[in-house]
Amino acid sequence: MRLSQMLFVTLREDPSEAEIPSHKLLLRAGYIRRIAAGVYAYLPFMWRVLQKVTQIVREEMNAAGAQECLLPQLQPSDLWKESGRWDTYTKAEGIMFSLVDRQEREMGLGPTHEEVITAIARDMVRSYRQLPLNLYQIQTKFRDEIRPRFGLMRGREFIMKDAYSFDVDEAGLKVTYQKMDQAYRNILKRSGLEFRAVDADSGAIGGSGSQEFMVLADAGEDEVLYTEDGKYSANVEKAVSQPADAEASPFTSFEKRETPGTETIETLCTFLKCPASAIVKNVLYQAVYDNGTTVLVLVSLRGDQDVNEVKLQNELVKQAATYGGNTVLALTVPDAAAQQKWAAKSLPLGYIAPDLADDYIQQQKGIAPKFLRLVDQTATELTNFVTGANESGYHVVGANWGKEFTLPKLVVDVRKAKAGDRSLHDPSQTLQTARGIEIGHIFQLGTKYSQALGATYTNEQGEELPLVMGCYGVGVSRLAQAAVEQSFDKDGIVWPVAIAPYQAIVVIPNVNDSDQVKAAETLYGDLNAAGIETLLDDRDERAGVKFKDADLIGIPYRIVTGKSLKNGKVEVVQRATKETQEVAVADVVSTLKQWVAAAIA
Repeated sequence: MRLSQMLFVTLREDPSEAEIPSHKLLLRAGYIRRIAAGVYAYLPFMWRVLQKVTQIVREEMNAAGAQECLLPQLQPSDLWKESGRWDTYTKAEGIMFSLVDRQEREMGLGPTHEEVITAIARDMVRSYRQLPLNLYQIQTKFRDEIRPRFGLMRGREFIMKDAYSFDVDEAGLKVTYQKMDQAYRNILKRSGLEFRAVDADSGAIGGSGSQEFMVLADAGEDEVLYTEDGKYSANVEKAVSQPADAEASPFTSFEKRETPGTETIETLCTFLKCPASAIVKNVLYQAVYDNGTTVLVLVSLRGDQDVNEVKLQNELVKQAATYGGNTVLALTVPDAAAQQKWAAKSLPLGYIAPDLADDYIQQQKGIAPKFLRLVDQTATELTNFVTGANESGYHVVGANWGKEFTLPKLVVDVRKAKAGDRSLHDPSQTLQTARGIEIGHIFQLGTKYSQALGATYTNEQGEELPLVMGCYGVGVSRLAQAAVEQSFDKDGIVWPVAIAPYQAIVVIPNVNDSDQVKAAETLYGDLNAAGIETLLDDRDERAGVKFKDADLIGIPYRIVTGKSLKNGKVEVVQRATKETQEVAVADVVSTLKQWVAAAIA
């Protein structure tokens, strides 16, 4: 393609809307154009990148035995209500675009397709002889993000590959799951990306286990915790660890003390001259279940630890049936306005004890009359600890479970693992931290959806059993931007060769020099004929502008038909290293074929 004929406009300054390097560069280099918040047009360069990524994904999925199909984006609410996820997606997480058609039927734009594919399997799969089965699609998904940002990283419309597997049992699912695990590793390796596979929380998708594939990048929204021995890695939402040992409490007898101005752990430690690990802090949450019931949750944990709200929400879902619900629609720390709706009297915030009286809750419909009390494992082992006195300006010291305070019945793991903690598999290994961009997520769903939607098969003994499912997603457009976030420099994008929009660009420094033009045209034709995807920058622009643009758009190899032509050579620049060398015109094609082959091997 000739650059003079392309829709190609670059920007010299960073757009005000862009926050992270990849977003800035994709806008500046003319790859994408914002149409609305979280909605972008993929311009010609970007579309070529997405086609490259899509082809890699397709080849690896096909090699793993999956079959490609295309499912409807518009989905009826009935299917989602059968699975129990309609309220979760339209109210709790609120990420589904929903609408009512002219026949007054509720519909949604698909953020994911578990319900649709399960309905298809319910209608078409009858016997174990049809299994295992793995179906996938590559198409646009829609999610109504609260705060769309970072370009294609968190958009409301994006391209995704999602696959769904059906097996006869858990053993079969694990085989399929491992095939998908390997396929995802192959996709990322072939795309030229540095990544880490990590244990993850299954979230609203559900299932017994899941794994995320993180492209490592400083601007990644997710924190990954891992050990140097390579035997453990997890998203911080899922990560488990052994915290540092608690320091001994300096108090040996129970006493109530005045502690003015000590609403935070830090100020309390300073005032009492005690370690944070000798404190039981009590954090108040407000949970709203899908039946409208509000439950006030009091979480007690060690003072030097923080609550992992994903783990907490998972624990609260386990308690849903107690309150007549199925899932948690909202989990918040209640602010003053929220407290006014249920608090019978002013709360001693910053001074709450594990036994905060239930009479702080107004007796009214839709509000659970008692606190749901949870205690994290880290707090159960403390003795002579410090905690609130349920009176503003006062704490108690030297307290013990089973004496001054009753240990809550629900002992849970809701603390947030952090860098520096000891690993559970080997305490000599400490957790390290890295930032990552989630581009893939695979789930062992089990029978969650097949049971809900009645998707069964008949086994060899004639028994009717639910299909055992897995699902596997890759953000195609997200992967493309993640590649930029991982690989750029001060001059622009540095594309991996495998997914670059073009592999080479031939630059004519002076379009008025017939020798330069002739040599460039010949190389342009020969390179493309040899299978090397090549651009020709034939614009009537200064050489410096062309060089800057070539660096900005990140084409892996730049061939310049400049002053060296008089010696029968051209200048070849490798974008990733900035290494420059003169190559004989006759050797350019063979040299680049060798470099490209090595880069995508």
